[in-house]
Amino acid sequence: AVRAPTQAKGEMEAFLASKEKLAQTRGYLARSDLSEAERATLAIFERTFGCYIMESEAALALREKCTAIEGTLEDARNKMRLGAVLDGAFVELSSVGLRSKMRVDGSEATRKACWEGLRSIGEFVTANGFVELVRARNAMARELGYEDFYDYKVTQAEGFGKGALFGMLDTLEQGTRPLMEEARANLAAAKGEAALLAYNSAYMMAGSVTQKLDPYFPFERAVEQWGRSFAALGISYEGASMRLDLLDRKGKYSNGFCHWPQPAWVKADGSFQPTVTHFTSLADPSAVGSGHTALTTLMHEAGHAAHFANIKMPSPLFSQERAPTSVAYAELQSMFLDSLVGDAAWRFQYARDREGSPLPFALHEEDVRAKHPYEVFSLRAMLAVPYFEKALYELPDGELSAAAIQALADEVETRIQGGPGGRPLLSVPHLLSDEASCYYHGYVLAEMAVHQTRAFFAARDGVIVDNPRVGPTLRDAYWRPGNSEPFLGLVERLTGKPLTGDSWVATLQQPVDELLEEERAAYAAAAKAANGAAAKAAVDLDMRVTLVDGDEVIADTTEEGDFLAACKKFEGHIRQRFPRAAAA
Repeated sequence: AVRAPTQAKGEMEAFLASKEKLAQTRGYLARSDLSEAERATLAIFERTFGCYIMESEAALALREKCTAIEGTLEDARNKMRLGAVLDGAFVELSSVGLRSKMRVDGSEATRKACWEGLRSIGEFVTANGFVELVRARNAMARELGYEDFYDYKVTQAEGFGKGALFGMLDTLEQGTRPLMEEARANLAAAKGEAALLAYNSAYMMAGSVTQKLDPYFPFERAVEQWGRSFAALGISYEGASMRLDLLDRKGKYSNGFCHWPQPAWVKADGSFQPTVTHFTSLADPSAVGSGHTALTTLMHEAGHAAHFANIKMPSPLFSQERAPTSVAYAELQSMFLDSLVGDAAWRFQYARDREGSPLPFALHEEDVRAKHPYEVFSLRAMLAVPYFEKALYELPDGELSAAAIQALADEVETRIQGGPGGRPLLSVPHLLSDEASCYYHGYVLAEMAVHQTRAFFAARDGVIVDNPRVGPTLRDAYWRPGNSEPFLGLVERLTGKPLTGDSWVATLQQPVDELLEEERAAYAAAAKAANGAAAKAAVDLDMRVTLVDGDEVIADTTEEGDFLAACKKFEGHIRQRFPRAAAA
């Protein structure tokens, strides 16, 4: 089971690490008769090969060792019997299922059991190769002249080192620490000290609100609402194909993600090769909050897909997801688009119950009042991952052990989040795979850019939701160049300012009543402008969408005739398979 993907990855690594191809590239670059386009294309070849070529045979052997350990560890993790002891019996649940139940279940004992289930992931991975993987990754990075594996990864992906990265993150960490301390004190004062316990915080802040929101995010409508929202923004997928595998099942990889077996590029004859996208998530339509989670995940991962579908450069190396593609650059696109799910205007238009009624503003207000004072917790949870991985790869080899890694995770959670986190650090799946390890800082930099980009659109257009100028602006400013330009430069060119955390911190500091005044006006404007037009409009994303459950094809836009027909078939499938969820 492990051999095929491990072999494919090995073959790809061999291509990317070809010294012969690098030498050939440099030979072409030395010529004086190159066009500007040819020089730019050769430059991305040189940059890409440079990220993977290892002059040292010892480093090459260590990378192969890492790949082998990683493949075995990921296979073991996917087969792990994960769940929680509920009412005296073990119930199998994925990590997403455990977290979802912890957010909404009224029983503290159940929430604690789910948290303990998540904690068990850390014990499992540290006993099944993660210690050896950390040691081998560091040995490889040091053989190549880097301080450690984190320094190697961030330099390859972002073009600047670990020191520069944490210079930026330290400013954000120090600037938001007082906000976190104040929020924790306020939560304890409002809900009691027990609200600060890792398995209680999310529920105490919004558990009852999550249940009230649930009817307005019916899972079976999530695909349709994503498509309508993106179409109204003027987003096109440029002839792409997307395979969506949304439902959870045993043994499935424990995180939503997109991959591109076929990147987009403009061929030498001028013809365009569209992307082929594979998209997966872990939805359980019977769980409270599953529709909201599914729609947010769709907005996020389909945001990645829109970005990569719109890159038009003369080589697939400009549009592939690995280094030298910046993590922060990739995550900015998806996180900007999933941020809309929390906007009042978006919720009026797309958060609708099964009868078609919009989410009432009073409920949105309740949600904002419950969550906004504590939004800093999300920032701190995001920061905790890069701070943990930084400390992890800085551990001396002699101190690396399962116990030391688990203790370090607990220490970082307490230092950065103020106490144990609702998502234990060692349950974060990104830590295990080569592509996603030392990656999470990208979410932090991206979130900074999300707020800065939202501020730009608000100043330029006044609105973001259903604004048909948004898609073309993102396409031209952020998407078209692919990885040919640095992330920080792209953000500054669009927004007119260097990237900072100022817009994010300003959002966190905004008084809740002032925020709600803005949201009330946006909701009213959306209601006035809507007149039901969006719900009736055709959806043309210029993409073939196939909805599947593993090998089973549920609906296909080519077979059904158009996107909305495929959505109706998917909706019918979910209603039939999960009748109680669809009738709720």
